[in-house]
Amino acid sequence: MQASTRGWINGAIGVAIFSGSLPATRVAVLGLDPLFVTAGRSALAGLLALALILAGRDRRPAGAEWRTLVLVALGVVLGFPLCTALALRTITSAHSLVFIGLLPLATALFGTWLGNERPSRAFWAFAVLGAASVAGFAFSQDGSGSLGADALMMAAVLSCGYGYAEGGRLARSLGGWQVICWVLVLSLPLSLPLMALLWPADAAGVSLSAWLGLAYVAIFSMLVGFIFWYRGLALGGIAAVGQLQLLQPFLGLLLSAWLLGESVTTTMIAVTAFVVACVAGAKYTAAAPAPATGASS
Repeated sequence: MQASTRGWINGAIGVAIFSGSLPATRVAVLGLDPLFVTAGRSALAGLLALALILAGRDRRPAGAEWRTLVLVALGVVLGFPLCTALALRTITSAHSLVFIGLLPLATALFGTWLGNERPSRAFWAFAVLGAASVAGFAFSQDGSGSLGADALMMAAVLSCGYGYAEGGRLARSLGGWQVICWVLVLSLPLSLPLMALLWPADAAGVSLSAWLGLAYVAIFSMLVGFIFWYRGLALGGIAAVGQLQLLQPFLGLLLSAWLLGESVTTTMIAVTAFVVACVAGAKYTAAAPAPATGASS
């Protein structure tokens, strides 16, 4: 199997895992403080990541790789979780999908800047069409929002797109699971004390659903999903594989329909089909990714 094909498969698995992130965060912040959720998801994932690093025998980051890891941490461990947790106090997860629809485009833009990728004009056409269709569909489902929350979601998209591109670039040399594990471990000196400091005074009174929401975003959104995601970006190309994120809102809505009994409309099916076509078009018009430099992923 070609490396690019393996990249798309890994990327698709990562997106499927990420699709539950916003609904799980929404459930978590209904019973827990957003700052605690932000610190807790990072700290719990960081402890698991530390165990993986200690169990493995892969090389440690060196030189400029440490700086890149810090930048990735600022984007995907601090920026995106904190901004979305704060925004989801006042907006619905459905409204937040308007902005998540812009994330693949942001990832592609940062990928061309940081990863020396040069997608074709046709690729950008598919990327813009896909982003516009997702954002338009999400807005038609729930147009409610506020200026402050919308600004937070835009900041979340930019920080996450940057973190994805930096992490995907580094994964070519360091390895996919190593990147996210080292990012989480580097964050432990901040996230672990913050989790302890912000621990809810009435922890026993917090609903089970809120704790389960925190557990999902800690184990799956912060660790397992990124292992597949960064491997996918490294093998298949940051800009190209990043377009798989266009499917994340629809997977999230399907998850809501399954768990919460929400309806799946014909409009949703039609837009999903269009988005799939845009993703396929992006895949076949994107430039070949830069080759990896020898790290296991």
